[in-house]
Amino acid sequence: MKIIIPMAGRGSRLRPHTLTVPKPLVPVAGKPIVQRLVEDLAKSYPGEVDEIAFIIGDFGDGVKEELIAIAEGLGAKGSVYTQDEPLGTAHAILCAKESLSGNCIVAFADTLFKADFSFDTNNDGVIWVQKVEDPSAFGVVKVNEENVITDFVEKSPVFVSDMAIVGIYYFKDGDNLRNELQYLLDNDIKDKGEFQLTSALENMKRKGLKFKPGTIEEWLDCGNKDAVVYTNQRILEFKNGTKTIADSVKVENSVVIEPCFIGENAIIRNSVVGPHVSIGNNSVVVNSVINNSVIQNDSSVKEATLTNSMIGNKVEYDGKMSEISIGDYSKFSL
Repeated sequence: MKIIIPMAGRGSRLRPHTLTVPKPLVPVAGKPIVQRLVEDLAKSYPGEVDEIAFIIGDFGDGVKEELIAIAEGLGAKGSVYTQDEPLGTAHAILCAKESLSGNCIVAFADTLFKADFSFDTNNDGVIWVQKVEDPSAFGVVKVNEENVITDFVEKSPVFVSDMAIVGIYYFKDGDNLRNELQYLLDNDIKDKGEFQLTSALENMKRKGLKFKPGTIEEWLDCGNKDAVVYTNQRILEFKNGTKTIADSVKVENSVVIEPCFIGENAIIRNSVVGPHVSIGNNSVVVNSVINNSVIQNDSSVKEATLTNSMIGNKVEYDGKMSEISIGDYSKFSL
């Protein structure tokens, strides 16, 4: 099987943290969002994952190397494609057309999930959904009495269904998907000004393919600072009871309240940390009280009382503000 990960969005709602790193590589509970996503998907598949293909924007060679390493860490070939302009979900997926063959999972790297992603590979396709209160901002599906999807609708202002498409899809035949996506582009078939995957799904359904809905337990957004901090909290709760504090961490005259993630060679001195705090590799926390926050790698936090906060990489923060969001390579003192 192949896993296709479109992730070319700029992540503007998560700035300043996405000015130097694309959103899917922002860490949550010690791992990049996209790494957590592909690990969960690979774990759910009973066979081998042959290839993981990422569709990115102009993120630089360093990002390509990191993504290939994530794929190779799961025993799969890593491929990286570039989407030069945002022309819609169908266009994004088709950028990886050389990898669209055989069994495929397509997963957009915007969110994380708590779910059992196991499925019957004999189905023509599986579309994962979750019921939402306001479906107008989402693509949705309708199903019949046999639990087969009858309609795909893209962000309708009029109520159609409350079963929102969460952005994870299984296709038994990746070649067929590629051909349907290419048909949209060749014939300039757009919906709301863009080439939409839901248009290809409708065409496939009309030709007799049957898609089943898959369900998830919890859908976790990673779109802005507050959402990432909350997702970090939930992931730590899911992992509670497993080892999430590195052996090389130095805790001096301090209290760590689980669940927390603390990375390699971090130092906690004269502080109270937790619950629901992630601290990256080589970061230092001194004379501080921190809960429900994310601190990334190589950062220093001193004399701080923080909650619901997010601090990037290589940040030097010295102060007493209670809620902050500071991007990479910043210096801040009060």
